[in-house]
Amino acid sequence: MKILIIGGTGTISSAITRQLAESGHDLWLLNRGTRKAEVPANVKQIIADINDERSVLGGIAAETFDAVCDFIAFEPSQVERDIRLFRNRTRQYVFISSASAYAKPARSPFITEGTTLANPHWQYSRNKIACEELLMKEYRENGFPVTIIRPSHTYCERGVPLSIHGPSGSWPVLKRMLDGKPVLVHGDGSSLWTLTWNEDFARGFIGLLGNPKAIGEVFQIMSDESLTWDQIYECVAQALGVTPRLYHVASDFLAAVCPKDYDLEGNLIGDKAATVLFDCTKLKRAVPGFCCTTRFDQGVRRCVDYILSHPELQVEDEAFDTWCDRVIEAQEQAKQYIK
Repeated sequence: MKILIIGGTGTISSAITRQLAESGHDLWLLNRGTRKAEVPANVKQIIADINDERSVLGGIAAETFDAVCDFIAFEPSQVERDIRLFRNRTRQYVFISSASAYAKPARSPFITEGTTLANPHWQYSRNKIACEELLMKEYRENGFPVTIIRPSHTYCERGVPLSIHGPSGSWPVLKRMLDGKPVLVHGDGSSLWTLTWNEDFARGFIGLLGNPKAIGEVFQIMSDESLTWDQIYECVAQALGVTPRLYHVASDFLAAVCPKDYDLEGNLIGDKAATVLFDCTKLKRAVPGFCCTTRFDQGVRRCVDYILSHPELQVEDEAFDTWCDRVIEAQEQAKQYIK
């Protein structure tokens, strides 16, 4: 197949790029070229800003595609741009939405593609919902060949997936574990969550490309493995070779006292704090044989090994570290006050 990926070097899309390139597809990437060294040699690149429509059209020229996949569209205006650019240029347009768009807490913890979409806590999710509505309207009224994908928490070797971290990513939390300091975990640590290794996700995604069962449909792609947040943090600590000191704090309190750029109202209250169990039956009917094979304890070891061997990823964050200590101190003082 001839496939154009907008993006192609991110957490999710990098694995898709590698697998498509290895399979011999005619793969094109459209991005700014900031990670050119990571792109396989047999992949064609269009170096352009997707928001510069004239530049994009100049790079595409008269090319048409079996599938166009946009990993960096987050707002309705960006989807409208894609419809202008790729109408009559592709047999399938794949939009990457988000499982954070599902209403949480859901009336049932078992999430399917038919679960209600609503998220009053996170503008990111509301924007994704608006993008989906726009695309499905375009499909119904004008036949635009859309497929919508809703990933949940997908990760790769460049970062350890956690529920609470600052703008510097996972390293400051790992550093606290290595230093024997307590690590914040939201709630009581017993809510269930699903983490998906990006290479597993890629196999399900690729199975939907060129798939006639995918046009006009929505699919969620994630692992069948569900872990409590305590188990997740314990797996991280085990990969580091340390014993974790988990410190539980109510999610709504964390959201109320965190710096604005942590956005824990969206990330926690609107997403990770709720128990969710994803049902991927629809995907498995469309892509027979799909199965995630990387357990989290296996994937996180790869993450930790990679981060420990790449000092440039070990970005310290004194402000986040201080905030964690202050939250813990405040809760401990409250305990003493009540006593």
